[in-house]
Amino acid sequence: MTIEFGLSTLSRGTLVSRAAYLQVAQAAERAGFAFLSVNDHVIVPGQLGSAYPYTQGGAWAAAEHGHCFDQLTTLAFLAGCTSRIKLLTSVMVVPHRPPIAAAKMLATIDVLSGGRLLLGVGAGWMKEEFALLGAPFAQRGTVTDEYLEAFKALWTQQRPTYAGSHVNFADVIFEPKPIQKPHPPIWVGGESPAALRRAVKLGDAWYPGNNSQTEPLDTPARLATAIASLRRLAQTAGRDPDSLAVNLIVQNPFEWTSRQIADGSARRLFTGASVDMAADAVALEAIGVHHVAVRLGGATLTESLEHIDRFGREVIRAR
Repeated sequence: MTIEFGLSTLSRGTLVSRAAYLQVAQAAERAGFAFLSVNDHVIVPGQLGSAYPYTQGGAWAAAEHGHCFDQLTTLAFLAGCTSRIKLLTSVMVVPHRPPIAAAKMLATIDVLSGGRLLLGVGAGWMKEEFALLGAPFAQRGTVTDEYLEAFKALWTQQRPTYAGSHVNFADVIFEPKPIQKPHPPIWVGGESPAALRRAVKLGDAWYPGNNSQTEPLDTPARLATAIASLRRLAQTAGRDPDSLAVNLIVQNPFEWTSRQIADGSARRLFTGASVDMAADAVALEAIGVHHVAVRLGGATLTESLEHIDRFGREVIRAR
């Protein structure tokens, strides 16, 4: 198994225009990245009390300016200006959107991209955003599970029917179906016990972040321990552990300066020399990781494009 790399993008900073996203997407495709991801926020409150789960202290970088393109619209745009690279929601906050409408948008992206959609999903963390969207925060775990089940029914059944506490429909016509069969791969994000259970029950892959403040998976050894727990959970649930892939998002930008993880005990993944980054890939492959999304860095668009090209030449193609 050889790891496939994806480029993780945030729709802020250098990526605030059509031209910038177009250049980054096409550069990633040229550099050999297997997939491109877009983050998901719809609206940001002026006063944010929720703690972001992936930084020390809970600060969220976009809290002040709130710039965020709509995720699904952005992926549809990227589908039209690329030809090979797969397109990942990383992650889509499932309760934010009405389930039937979301299933239609996702199926449309898969069809118009020629079957290139990857569906990364999560239950969300920003209580204030849920309130603004009229989405249930306290029940977000149950809602996420039901919506995913509803997606699958709409995408696979000839006359879709689903009955749940939060979504119901019967004997409807839902066309077109996604190109990918039985449906686009579902990568379940999150590091909590609930996220692991969701991955086993509903996912094609588990997709944790490396620097969760509650469950840090910032070294291959720590991630290996979590993967062992996932496999035991799958066995207990009667699922073949080998049927569930493990993918990782590295939430700090890749950079050619060595950085330490929070406790200072090891080098941060995908920092340092290119040979160090290649060694990280080998270490992650050894514990069963299939895909790694690495976050785009660069203070300017020019610098970001240079980083993409260099990572492609010195890490992806050099292996």
